[in-house]
Amino acid sequence: MLLERQTQLELLDGLLMEAARGRGRVAALGGEAGAGKTSLVEAFIGRAAEGTRILRSACEDLSIPDPLGPLYDLAREAQWALPQAIDHRQGQRLPLFSDALEIFETKTQPSLLVIEDLHWADDATLDFVRFLGRRIVNTHILLLVTARNDRSEAQMRVRRALGEIPAANVARIDVPLLSEAAVLSLADAAGRDGDAIYRATAGNAFFVTELLCAESETTPPASVRDAVLARAERLSAGARSMLDAVSVFPRRADAWALQGLCGVASAGQLAECVSAGLLDDMGDGYAFRHEIARRAVEMMLTTSRRRQFNQRALAALLENSDVSAGRLVHHAVEAHNLEAVREFAPLAAREASRVGAHRDAAGYYEVALRHANSLPAVDRAVLYEKYAFECHLIGQIEEAIEAQGHARLLHQAQGNKAKEGDSLRWLSRFAYLIGDRKAADVFGEQAVALLETVPAGAELAMAYSNLSQLAMLAERLDEALLLGEKAVDLAERMNRADIVCHALNNLGSSEQWLDPAAGRLHLARSLEIALEQNFQEHAARAFTNSACSEMNQLGFDAAQSFLDRGINYCVENDLVTWRDYMRGVLAQLQLRQGQWEEAATEALDVLSNDHATMLVRYPALIALAKLRIRRGDPSAEPLFQEMKQFLEKGMELQRLAPYAAVMAEQAWLGQGDGQEALRLIDLAEGLSPTRAVFSELATWRQKLAPDADPGDTSGMAAPYRLLLAGDWRAAASLWADLNAPYERGLALTQGDEEAQRLALEIFENLGARPVAQHVRETMRRNGVYIARGPRRTTRENQAGLTQRQMEVLQLIERGFSNKRIAEQLTISPKTVDHHVSAVLGKLEAVSRGEATAAARESGLL
Repeated sequence: MLLERQTQLELLDGLLMEAARGRGRVAALGGEAGAGKTSLVEAFIGRAAEGTRILRSACEDLSIPDPLGPLYDLAREAQWALPQAIDHRQGQRLPLFSDALEIFETKTQPSLLVIEDLHWADDATLDFVRFLGRRIVNTHILLLVTARNDRSEAQMRVRRALGEIPAANVARIDVPLLSEAAVLSLADAAGRDGDAIYRATAGNAFFVTELLCAESETTPPASVRDAVLARAERLSAGARSMLDAVSVFPRRADAWALQGLCGVASAGQLAECVSAGLLDDMGDGYAFRHEIARRAVEMMLTTSRRRQFNQRALAALLENSDVSAGRLVHHAVEAHNLEAVREFAPLAAREASRVGAHRDAAGYYEVALRHANSLPAVDRAVLYEKYAFECHLIGQIEEAIEAQGHARLLHQAQGNKAKEGDSLRWLSRFAYLIGDRKAADVFGEQAVALLETVPAGAELAMAYSNLSQLAMLAERLDEALLLGEKAVDLAERMNRADIVCHALNNLGSSEQWLDPAAGRLHLARSLEIALEQNFQEHAARAFTNSACSEMNQLGFDAAQSFLDRGINYCVENDLVTWRDYMRGVLAQLQLRQGQWEEAATEALDVLSNDHATMLVRYPALIALAKLRIRRGDPSAEPLFQEMKQFLEKGMELQRLAPYAAVMAEQAWLGQGDGQEALRLIDLAEGLSPTRAVFSELATWRQKLAPDADPGDTSGMAAPYRLLLAGDWRAAASLWADLNAPYERGLALTQGDEEAQRLALEIFENLGARPVAQHVRETMRRNGVYIARGPRRTTRENQAGLTQRQMEVLQLIERGFSNKRIAEQLTISPKTVDHHVSAVLGKLEAVSRGEATAAARESGLL
């Protein structure tokens, strides 16, 4: 009997009807373990319209998730040969996912795709859900996923994946606990003590069902575990042993595997388990009614029995060549079969890496290394290198450095200078990624020095390219170009397209300041090679540097295009480090274009990731620091301190210049040390290879020291050059054309009274209260009459609230939660959180009630 689920079923029915009309959606069922998500799915499938194509899958609670496990399930039901498709697409996920979309989409009937227990999914599966969710709206597909709603790391990953799908494409449906009335009704029908059952279960549907089925006619067992085990003990000895055997298979045990494990007698024993209500017969396999029950039985196994059953399961699975290496590793680890772990863990890691499940690949390599002591040194070194590579792709740089250090020592002990040199080059790269510029330079130079003592090979070509990259990042352009060309020449002779791709990126990034057209060509060629050859990290780097180059050249539209494509590419290929770096750059672009709320949301989301390295955080720090200065938020100081600490590890112009600009802006507003800001600007000027690099800082120096000589302005971007020449009107016009309102306002402050009043209006509309106040005070000192308050007297601006913040305030007064506000305004919950915080801050309130009271008192409401 399914109680209190009619609302959810009607919602699902409506979504399936929409899918049948060509408007697909993702339906996400969320609830605690045992809430009844699977029962709801079963009921929904049972009432699905005739002709609906139903494909089912689920994720397994393996020690390390099986890459694309649910997609394999869906493919089998659709009679699609996924292994061959992966080979055909050479592991490239976007083409593979596009193929999947074509297979699952039918124009003549709706398709219902089910993925249960998404909280156990691997990263590649989550990427498939993201991919499908972004494209589902114009299909006849309803993707139904279930997941727990706890605060675990796994659930947070699910929440992030669903959050990266357009909100209109996702319907989130809660599966709540049963009410006390429902439990009492069920208990009354079974002649049980409903109050006792409700106290023991709190309305958890699975728990209620188990206790209702318990043998006791009066007092229920103390726990669900006790209820499950009591029922299991009533089985015959053979069936009880069979139940134990099934318990070591996460999610389900295939019938053929059980027959291989337990022999021909298995059929009768399985039937007894099904009859007792402990297992479900799924046709081609068997599964416990719930993971909670499986774990209860498995946890009762002694260590020796658990190992024995897992070894037998491993032996049975090895008879089937279609079984994934990930499942073999799980049972090998549980059986403590070290030989099998050493054989299958690296294979599983390669399979995971091939489809872009880098987090899972790192996990498999970690398992392999845990049991690798008996392997030859050269094999252990390879495992350490591959583990380091996967770790750095997912942002675990400290782990990557440690692993690569082990590999280096092993190569050194073997006298393999080529491999040792390559390890040094990798250590240089990893050191840079955690912000240790000095160590990066030392390791990079050591790598080249060592590799030049052995016959030239691919390792030396990559070491040259690494030094070229370091020189490019330090704006040593001539050195970057010389080393980059050496790398390209040697790499082409070695037929190494990956190294050519890397070196072309360095060349293009360096040439942006000398010959922008040539720089764009080299960057475009680098990106083209990376995408053609599936060099994922090189592609992410090419997207990043292309976007940054366009930002430097004020090509904001082109920068937006590279960032959109690059971030999507990184999301779909699990490249966390590059994704978050680009999101920080995107926040800077949004800040430029007046999208301050979006910039704050983007930057805060990056900075909320405690695992992100300082290098990855830096662009987001810059964006958020600028925003907080301009809004007058009191929480900017910790951001300055973090940026300063980063610079202390290695003074690079590309990091120093934006930090100096932030310090200069703070000083201009009278909130910082002007002399220190000028010192930083002078330091940046000394590091600038061309005057073009110094453009923005030159304008800030002019604001802080109006009598200073602007110096040579040739090569600077036009708005900066015009402003330094005193043509504020033309500069403001160009900033307007570029949709950069704040920069336009800054240019207008150098104009006449009319221009300054327009600047004041721009700053007030942006919510830049301290800036507006500074301009107002400057105008008064110059004898211009100006009202004490904002020039615009609309009530939205009386407290410095933007129009959007006023809308949020009005909904707060109506008692809307943040979630309902997000739905009402069609914005993300994170954006609502930021708006609410801003409203409370501007109204000097500590609660929502206090904010609405203050707003009424001031006439805002």
